[in-house]
Amino acid sequence: MALSIALSLISMGIVIYLTYKPGILEHLAPKRLPGIFVAIGVTFLKVYFFAAKIRFLADKTINWMASIRIALTWDFASAITPSTIGGAPVATYAMTKEGIKLGKSSAIVLYGVLLDQFWYALAVPILLVSSIYFNVIPDETGMVGNITMFVIYAGLLIYGGLLAYGLLINPKAMKRMIEVVFRLPLLRKFADKVNAEADNMVDYSRELRQKPISFVVKAFLLSTLSWLCRVALPVIVVLSLLPAQEVLLVLRSLAMNLAFLIIPTPGGSGGVEGLFAVFLGPLIDRTAFIGLAVFVWRLITYYFSIGLGIVAMLWYVNTSVTEKLEDINQESDKTAEHGKT
Repeated sequence: MALSIALSLISMGIVIYLTYKPGILEHLAPKRLPGIFVAIGVTFLKVYFFAAKIRFLADKTINWMASIRIALTWDFASAITPSTIGGAPVATYAMTKEGIKLGKSSAIVLYGVLLDQFWYALAVPILLVSSIYFNVIPDETGMVGNITMFVIYAGLLIYGGLLAYGLLINPKAMKRMIEVVFRLPLLRKFADKVNAEADNMVDYSRELRQKPISFVVKAFLLSTLSWLCRVALPVIVVLSLLPAQEVLLVLRSLAMNLAFLIIPTPGGSGGVEGLFAVFLGPLIDRTAFIGLAVFVWRLITYYFSIGLGIVAMLWYVNTSVTEKLEDINQESDKTAEHGKT
């Protein structure tokens, strides 16, 4: 977390240093500033749709508070781990603390990731078609930027296809892969428990395949709404400062969010700020506003996620400590009774 925050602060500092001009705040339009509160509201909407998706995939076996805690924990973990890893492993742990079996929680996380892949599969053709009419990829990125975005598009589609195959068509192949991994010397002692949970994952995958199409549509809709909030946030932040080309802002925000997925730093820090400046910066008429826009956007999305996520994680930590203390007390009571006997 410290590394992620440090990278974020350094990169924001560089952007602000390169773009800031004294007196720029005097050019702020007061009538636009309420848009920042709209952005904050959209942030909470994103969490709501994310939590609703988790609760829906769990067949509503957990309440709303548990779903929100899991969503906040997932966002928090995503903010402090490399973007290529994401918060899925921590989300799986959070679900087990909410009473969902490990195998089922793993399948829920994988299915949630798969829904994201469906969204990417929808977003990629939208961007490709839009590129015919709009300059979606900034000219500043040159040929390297265009090739990189094409590789990202192709990678997302291939990964989505493999995940769909493993989760919906042949979950036993995924189970065999897990069994192979846990034959390694350092992991062998966990093999029996993990293999049992892999069986649960296969069972839940079978349940998912038997769900009606309405289930898939609703789950995809919730996932899409959460992603649309994510795409809308940079657009709202920029428009809350000054006017810009709305349609191009949305398209570049979408492309930028896909590019975020390959940044290897914790939470994408140090890279996402730069991508914001590269993708959306040219659309901001006053260059001095770029640093301010980056700061407001990261404050609302990244730092809010960390703050709320810490609260959610502390709840799980406190729960674990309480359970541990109860186990110790029970063992002490048993030892005392045995001594009396």
